[in-house]
Amino acid sequence: MNINEKFNFNFPTQIRFGVGVIGELADYLKSNGIKNPLLVTDPLVRELNLFKKITSDLKRQNISVEVFSEVHKNPIKSDVLAGKECYQVTGRDAILGIGGGVALDVARAIALSINHHRDLFDYDDLIGGDKYVTEPIPHFVTIPTTAGTGSEVGRSAIISEDETKKKRILFAPSLMAKMVFADPRLTMDLPPFVTAATGMDALTHNMEAYLSKNWHPMCSGIALEGIRLIGESLQTATLQPDLPSRSRMLMASMMGAIAFQKGLGIVHSLAHPLSSLLDTHHGLANAINLPYGLEFNYEDNEDSFDQMGLVLGFNKGEGKKVLSYISELNVRLGLPIRLSDIGVKDGHIATLSALAIADFCHPNNPKPVSETDFERLYRAAL
Repeated sequence: MNINEKFNFNFPTQIRFGVGVIGELADYLKSNGIKNPLLVTDPLVRELNLFKKITSDLKRQNISVEVFSEVHKNPIKSDVLAGKECYQVTGRDAILGIGGGVALDVARAIALSINHHRDLFDYDDLIGGDKYVTEPIPHFVTIPTTAGTGSEVGRSAIISEDETKKKRILFAPSLMAKMVFADPRLTMDLPPFVTAATGMDALTHNMEAYLSKNWHPMCSGIALEGIRLIGESLQTATLQPDLPSRSRMLMASMMGAIAFQKGLGIVHSLAHPLSSLLDTHHGLANAINLPYGLEFNYEDNEDSFDQMGLVLGFNKGEGKKVLSYISELNVRLGLPIRLSDIGVKDGHIATLSALAIADFCHPNNPKPVSETDFERLYRAAL
């Protein structure tokens, strides 16, 4: 990848990729008649110089900016409703999601809510709510500042219930951004821990998508290339960041989000309850659980592990080395490697296991998973 070039491509939506493309945002908005966008972000990104520069550049070009950043680390329904009210009260005409997965999920859910007036969770895809997504959404642009979730190219938002923290999926093809500005320079200010955790999230997306039992050869190919890019880039992006490594990570993150239309699996079902119950960062939860989920899936899927091993630089037939590679990668990145390191106690395991078996990801796992399996894996990771 030549980091001095800028690229246009559509998959699944229009993406403007390259160092410096964020400088084209104002012209893009003006060419689409947008004068009063709502910028949706999170409290941390709002204070970064990169965000302040985006807002000042827009204002300098006579674009009126309103910022909404009152969101939780694991976003909840009331965050979305507050954003909807902000959009309406301040007379906005477009929504720009700027940040990582949290900001982009909330931005997408706000976009859904503007012209859809049922209860937000009536649109939950897991109960067939996508059939109610019938109206257009406001002009929606995504601008990632992390290389993890790939939410910028997604069509869904994961929002939790306020009280129970149960995760709901809002999904429809019409929720896709009209334009993605993917500028690797915007990820350069990420601290090492966030870079590592979000990078492991992207790796988990690609690996679980590749292993998913569902048939989607295009997604499988994308996932393998995403794994290769992360394997050659994540450690450098975390410990000695430069634009080439950050560029490859940003691309691999989007590839993971595209690939997981094929499905995810056991690792995400292990990780989601940690976010719901203990407010654990999603990428970190995936990172800790990934070695255990992969070990569970290794038997009967040796050929798939061999393919992942090849793109990670192992010899033919050495797929089992992927298991130790992931554990060692977490150590090299400075991430916690045990659930006990992030506050999980033995008394949490029964509740976590019950939440995991109810999760929506493991039905796509290459092997069936029981609640007993989840209990055993949590104890192994403890």
